[in-house]
Amino acid sequence: MAATLKYAYYPGCASQEITKEANETTRLVAKELGIGLYDMPKANCCGAGLLTDYDYDLYIALNARIFAEAEEMGMDIMTICSTCLMVMSRANADLQKNTALMAKTNEILGRAGLRYTGGVKIKQLLWVLAGDYGLDNLRKKVVKPLDRLKVAPFYGCHSLRPSDALGFDDPAKPWSMEATIKALGADPVEYRGKTKCCGFQVDLVNEETAETMTATRLLDGKAKGANCFVTPCPFCHINLDNYQNLAEKRVSKKISMPVFHLAQLVGLSLGLSAEELGLSRHMVSPESVLK
Repeated sequence: MAATLKYAYYPGCASQEITKEANETTRLVAKELGIGLYDMPKANCCGAGLLTDYDYDLYIALNARIFAEAEEMGMDIMTICSTCLMVMSRANADLQKNTALMAKTNEILGRAGLRYTGGVKIKQLLWVLAGDYGLDNLRKKVVKPLDRLKVAPFYGCHSLRPSDALGFDDPAKPWSMEATIKALGADPVEYRGKTKCCGFQVDLVNEETAETMTATRLLDGKAKGANCFVTPCPFCHINLDNYQNLAEKRVSKKISMPVFHLAQLVGLSLGLSAEELGLSRHMVSPESVLK
């Protein structure tokens, strides 16, 4: 591990409001591990993918503004939102490979006294743990091995795709979640739905389909022996946990599957309490697997 890891921290909108426990726990875990997270007070919304086709130039400029702030801070960006990860990574890749786009965008940024040269990398917490921090170092920090947990890793779409912009994991055969789960002393469960969509992108279009997708993912992991799920994505957590009751009703099956944010699972292994990790905010109580 490098002497001290420091990142410009971009939690994303959802993790500051809907899933506050993910943001709060990430800050606690980073402190425990000695990872420096520095807030970006001037950062704006990345556009959440909604602007990409509607107004491409605006989408690029908004994200370049975020990158410029991080570059000014001399740090790469770490986010805990997979959608933000995907959106920012695509924008960054476009800027880095297109000199004309970079020049045009810097003309826009210049009006606000900003400039971006393309030197910032976009990472998520999972990549920081499995890559920059290192799993051997993480393993040494574990004081409460999670050996009673059989964990189904749920990557979510935007942690893996588009792979040409993200590039950390193989979207067909990812490894980082399983390796991190093992480092925490838990047993990763292999199941076919771990790289598929939770249904979040379908929620506002077709609720029935979305709820069926959510149920399918949870039941798939449960059938393979999982007693809990973990995801690095707050939107996946919303579907898998918050909407689990709706998914149960849709398929007429009881699921009762606790779902952890990645930082919460790490926090448990570091000895942080359920209260510190905000576990009471979950719709499906994880109490049964933590006894």
